[in-house]
Amino acid sequence: MFRALRHRNYRLFFIGQGLSLTGTWIQQTGEVWLAYRLTHSALALGVVGFASQIPTFLLAAFAGAWIDQANKHRLVLIAQILAMGQAFALAALVLTHRITYHLLILLALFSGAIDALEIPSRQSFVIEMVDDPADLPNSIALNSSLVNAARLIGPAVAGLLIAAVGEGWCFFINGVSYLAIIISLLSMRLRRVEHPQIRTDLWKAFREGLAYVSGSVPIITLLTSLAIVSLFGSSYTVLIPIFAAQVLHGGPHTLGFLMAASGLGALMGALYLASRRTVLGLGRVIGAGMTLFGTGLVMFSFSRWFWMSWAMMLAAGFGMMIGTASINTVLQTIVEPDKRGRVMSFFTTAFIGMAPLGNFGGGAVASLIGAPGSVRMAGALCLAAALWYFRYLPTLRQYIRPLYQELGILPEVAKGLQAAATTVKPRG
Repeated sequence: MFRALRHRNYRLFFIGQGLSLTGTWIQQTGEVWLAYRLTHSALALGVVGFASQIPTFLLAAFAGAWIDQANKHRLVLIAQILAMGQAFALAALVLTHRITYHLLILLALFSGAIDALEIPSRQSFVIEMVDDPADLPNSIALNSSLVNAARLIGPAVAGLLIAAVGEGWCFFINGVSYLAIIISLLSMRLRRVEHPQIRTDLWKAFREGLAYVSGSVPIITLLTSLAIVSLFGSSYTVLIPIFAAQVLHGGPHTLGFLMAASGLGALMGALYLASRRTVLGLGRVIGAGMTLFGTGLVMFSFSRWFWMSWAMMLAAGFGMMIGTASINTVLQTIVEPDKRGRVMSFFTTAFIGMAPLGNFGGGAVASLIGAPGSVRMAGALCLAAALWYFRYLPTLRQYIRPLYQELGILPEVAKGLQAAATTVKPRG
């Protein structure tokens, strides 16, 4: 389950990123509660979520053209330093009682612009930290487990901090936590990778990446599925404060425990994927994850009891993780190396970039019919997307099997797929 940790650079990254991500989730929980405290508005919560992620939607796909031609290690390092500055600035404004809703929006936009560069850079940098390509799927799964271990711990800690000392210290702790990943990145011993000089015509590089993505049936199908679920299903994350305060009649600690439940479910899903020895069967896992995520949201919207809500957040987190991480694994396995940055930038756009549109729409719908109705509608649309995916899955299998064989990225998997193809006839 932990075989990717035998690589020194990845091990350094794993430790540093784990500490930093815990701080990130502490800050994210503090931000949504701060926005709710300042406005007590569902629409305002949606706007904050929109502001923090719309730069990813607008910029990430174009950033990929640059990432493929740049030093990814340096890009990730610069992004972490900028994010640390944003966290300390937010902490200073809150602790000095100078924060306003509009300043929160501006800082959320700045954070989103950093993410548009950092996330696809980090996703495509993973392969440079792992010397054996056979360990790439395990490193992706472990990275997902890291994100969600932090997602489990961070919100729970944030809930206690907010109740005890306020949101400002959440942001300060996040700023300090960035030192861990910065030190880890500076301590790496990377093999020399030739990076071509950045071409002036990045627009051409972007169009090449877009043509590559749109011309590959497996890639475009997986990215479309991810984008649909992210668009409709993301809004619950910004509406959770309303469930915590108005539906379940709790406070910051209730918010923290609900977000931690989603993180725990996602961590369980990531560990399940890390324990898998092959990518065989991930197509079914993606569909199952979409189905479980949608079902969890629908049931959560009906719940008026804390423990039922907690359990549904657990299920939704598990479903979202196994679906998203499986899509990431399949994409990283089949993509051509010189297109990796651009493909992962489109992955970032589909996963995070669609979320602001969903957050804004979910907040607007919640202001009209209430947060439970908005989340219920989102869950139903995710279930409809899962049905569409399952209907297309047999065709997807026919395209992916020969790709594993042709690329030879995982020879033992390709051999297994070839054997399976002789015994199993695809449906459809």
